[in-house]
Amino acid sequence: MSQLLLSLAICTFAAASSIDRRAVVTRYNPVRTNTSPDTPLQIGNGNFAFSAGIDGLQTFQPWSIMSTWGWKNDTLPPNRTLDDVLAYKGESWWNHDKLVQYNFNGVGDLQQWLISNPNRVNLGRVGLTFFDAKGAPVSVTAADIQNATQTLDLFTGIVSSTFSILGQPVAVRTSVHQTAGAVGVTVTSPLLVRRQLAVFLDFPWNDGSSKFSAPFVGSFASTNWTLHRTTLQRVTSISAEIVHSFNSLANTTFYTSVHGSAFKLSRAEGHQFLLRPTLPLPSFAVSVAFSLQPQSPPAVPLPPAVEASSRSGWANFWEKSGFVDVVTGSTDSRAEELQRRIILSRYLMRVNNAGDIPEQESGLVNNGWYGKFHLEMFYWHSAHWLLWSNDDFVRSSSPYARFLSSSIARAQVQQPWTAGARWGKMSDPSGRSAPGQINELLIWQQPHPLIFAEYMWRSTPTHAVLQEWRDVVFETAQWMADFAWWNETTGVFDLGPPMYPVSEDTPPNSTINTAFELSYWRIGLDMATRWMERLGETPPAKWSQVAANLAPLPTSNGLYAVYEGIEDTFWTDPAFINDHPALAGLFGWLPATPKLDISIATRTTEKVWTSWNLTSCWGWDFPLLAMSAARIGQPDRAVDWLLHPLFQFDDAGMPLGGTRVPTPYFPGSGALLTAIAFMAKGWDDGPQTNAPGFPAVGWNVRTEGIRMAL
Repeated sequence: MSQLLLSLAICTFAAASSIDRRAVVTRYNPVRTNTSPDTPLQIGNGNFAFSAGIDGLQTFQPWSIMSTWGWKNDTLPPNRTLDDVLAYKGESWWNHDKLVQYNFNGVGDLQQWLISNPNRVNLGRVGLTFFDAKGAPVSVTAADIQNATQTLDLFTGIVSSTFSILGQPVAVRTSVHQTAGAVGVTVTSPLLVRRQLAVFLDFPWNDGSSKFSAPFVGSFASTNWTLHRTTLQRVTSISAEIVHSFNSLANTTFYTSVHGSAFKLSRAEGHQFLLRPTLPLPSFAVSVAFSLQPQSPPAVPLPPAVEASSRSGWANFWEKSGFVDVVTGSTDSRAEELQRRIILSRYLMRVNNAGDIPEQESGLVNNGWYGKFHLEMFYWHSAHWLLWSNDDFVRSSSPYARFLSSSIARAQVQQPWTAGARWGKMSDPSGRSAPGQINELLIWQQPHPLIFAEYMWRSTPTHAVLQEWRDVVFETAQWMADFAWWNETTGVFDLGPPMYPVSEDTPPNSTINTAFELSYWRIGLDMATRWMERLGETPPAKWSQVAANLAPLPTSNGLYAVYEGIEDTFWTDPAFINDHPALAGLFGWLPATPKLDISIATRTTEKVWTSWNLTSCWGWDFPLLAMSAARIGQPDRAVDWLLHPLFQFDDAGMPLGGTRVPTPYFPGSGALLTAIAFMAKGWDDGPQTNAPGFPAVGWNVRTEGIRMAL
C-alpha cells in the first residue's frame, strides 16, 4: 500500500511540473538509412503534404504531393450526360411505414461514376536528375545510394537527408510552408559545381478507376495528351510556372510555380521538366508551390521563408497545445514505445488531418476510397483535437455547419422523414454522399456532431458557442427522434430496420435495435436536450420521449448482444465477430446511459476480449478496447491493448492497415490519441486520481493542456 501511495504522490507531483516538450518530441525523430517500400517521411501543414523518400525528395519512388483542395471529376461514362448523373436514383426500401428511396442499386455505370468522383489528385513529383561528366543523363536507382542517413526533425518539420551517389556526397533539406502549398528544397553537393545534378518536376495522370491507390498515386508514364497536358509559361531566370490541365468533366487545372536560385527550365520528356542551375555553385535552393490559381514569384516564398515558417509553425503546435509525457520517470518497459506512438501520431495527424476539410483514412499519403472521407471516421480523426486543446482544427475542418443544408435535403427531400438532417457517410468536399448500401444505411455517425458540440462547450462555455452549434444540434436531434419508430406492440421506440451497425456486417433488413446505436442515441438526445435548455429554448418534447422509451439494450445469455433477435450462438459465429467490436464500447468509449447495467457491460467487454476474432480487428478497434479496459478498472490491460501486436505503427509512425486496407490507416492514430487523453486525464464520474487509465505502479504520467473526456 505504501508503494502505491508513493507512486500516486509522484504522479500528482509530476502532473504539476513543466514538461520539457522539445526533449520528449525530438527523442522520437524518425531516422532512416534505407529506402522504405511502404511509407514515406512526411512534411506538411494539414492542407498540403509532401511525401519524401530516402533522398528527401521523390527521385527513386513516386511518393505523392497531395492537398485538401486538389480534386477533379473524371469524364462521364460513354453516352452519358450530366443530366443523367443528376437524374440518378437508386431503389426504394420499406422502413416500417415509410417507403424510403436510397441511392444504391441504380444504373451501374452512373453509380460507379458517382462513387469514384470527384477523386483526389496527386499534384506532382519533385526529384533529382544526375548527369555524367559529358552532360548525358545517368540512370540511377535507390540501390546506387550509399551512406544514406535521413532524419525528420519533428519539432521543426524539416527533413535532412545525406547520401553519396556517383562517388560524391549530396545533402538535401526539405520543408513545407505552414500556410501555403509550397515545399522548399535546398540541395548541396559537389555534383552541382560539376553540373552533374539538377532538379526535376513531373506530373502524373490519375483517375478514379481504383478504390485504393497505394502506396503510389497515378502514372508518371502516361504521355497521352488527350488525358492531361502540361504547358510552361512566365519563365524568368529565377521563376517559372507550369500549368497542368486534366481533360476531365470541368477541365480542371493546377498551377505549379517555381522560385529560387537562378536556373534554366526545360521540358525533358512527357510531362517532366528539368531545373538546371545556371551557376556552378555548391548549393541550389528552390521553392515549388502548387495552387488552383496562377502565382507570381512574390507570392511564392523562397526556401528560407518556407523553412522559417515550418520552424515557427511546428514549435507553436508542440508548445501551445496539449501534451502527454508517459516516458520521463516511468519504469514500465512499455512506456517508451507508447510515447513514440503518441508523439508520431500527434505529428502525422497534424500533417494529414488538420486541414480545411475532413481527410480520408489514408490522409494525404495516398488515395483510399478515391480520396473521399467518411463522416463516421470524423469522430476518430478529430475528437482528439478537442481533448488535446486544438479546437481550431475542428473549427476549420468541421463538416457539420458546412454540410447541414445538404444533410437536411438528404433527410427531407431524398428520403421522406419529416424533420432534421441525416448525415452521410462516404463524402466529397460538397457533402454529397456516394451511393452504396452501407453508405446509405449506416447510422452511427448521426450523433457525432452532438459529441463535438459538447466538447466545444466544455472548452468554451459561451453563448456564442451555443449559437454556433445550435442549428447543427437541433437538426441532428430532430432526425434522430424522427428515425426512431414507435412500436405499438412492444411499447418502445425501435431503431431500424433497415440499417447497418458499426460493424457493417449484419443483414440490414433484419438488423434492429443494435446495442451500440441505442446507447449512442440516448446519449445524443440527452445532450441535445441540455443544449437547447442552455440556450433558454424549450426542446421538442419528442426528444426526451424517444430517449426515455428507446428499446432496451438486447441481451443474450446474460450478456449484451449486437442486435435484437440475433442468434444466441453469435459469439462463435464468424459472421458476427469479425469486425469492429462495438459491444466493448458500451461502457468505455461511451459513458453509461441510465438503462445500462454496468455489470452486464463489464462481462460483455471481457467476453469480447476472449471471444472476438482479434485478427480481423484493425485501426481504432484497439483504442476502443483500451478505453473499455480503463473504464472498468483494468488500466494494465488498457496499455496492453494500445500496444497489441496487431495494432502496429511503423518506424515513421504510420499506422498499418493490416489485412483490411492499405497503410496508413489514420483512424488508428486519432483513436490512439483519444484513448491516451481519456486514460491520462480521466473521464466524467471516473476516479479522481492522476492518470486513472494507467497503472499506478511503473508509470509516471504528466499532462499539460489535456481535457477530461465524457
